[in-house]
Amino acid sequence: MAATAYAAVLTPRVPSTTTVKVKSSHCFALPCLPPRSSTPPFSSSIKQVSESRRFPLLQVRASSSEETSTVDADELFSDLKEKWDAIENKSTVLLYGGGAIVAVWLSSTIVGAINSVPLLPKLLELIGLGYTGWFVYRYLLFKSSRKELATDIEALKKKIAGTE
Repeated sequence: MAATAYAAVLTPRVPSTTTVKVKSSHCFALPCLPPRSSTPPFSSSIKQVSESRRFPLLQVRASSSEETSTVDADELFSDLKEKWDAIENKSTVLLYGGGAIVAVWLSSTIVGAINSVPLLPKLLELIGLGYTGWFVYRYLLFKSSRKELATDIEALKKKIAGTE
């Protein structure tokens, strides 16, 4: 049965009784296409092939139980409202949020402008590759330099957190 399904898939359906008359004096190098049929030509053979290739072990069932996804919109909004009410300087948060949106837009514009200059993106990729190679050689290749990097990162964390 599989051999007949493959044979049905590979044989094209070309109408043999259709003739096309061309009334112009131009010479065409390509033959005319057959008329388009309303049903897909390979639908029955695709069903036969897909039925034979089904894996019985990989069955997925959809369920609509409330146990798997318990996301409550009211609970989410109430949590967000509590966090927003706990903020003292709301204007500062809005200013930082607006500044972040403007920074993302500006950086996207700058990257788009740099990307439109020929050869500059490839040059920047080469510089990034060189810096990555230097960083790996300087900080990751040897055990002593890895320890140095770890202590530098810990010192930076303490400096940012304000515990130093």
